[in-house]
Amino acid sequence: MLKIVLLVIGILIALLGTIMVFDARSLTKKLFSFGDQNEATSGMKIMGFFLAIIGALLIYFNI
Repeated sequence: MLKIVLLVIGILIALLGTIMVFDARSLTKKLFSFGDQNEATSGMKIMGFFLAIIGALLIYFNI
């Protein structure tokens, strides 16, 4: 049962990270209202990349 829960959590984290990488520009327009959106977009892409790696590692080491 714990393996299934960790697998689902890993899938959700990897999915969230992938969405953050691909939709970073539109997400920063919705969430933040400061002037330098390029910096916020690159920060969100980096954070999404790390989340995708963490989720993939959680899936990999769970099996």
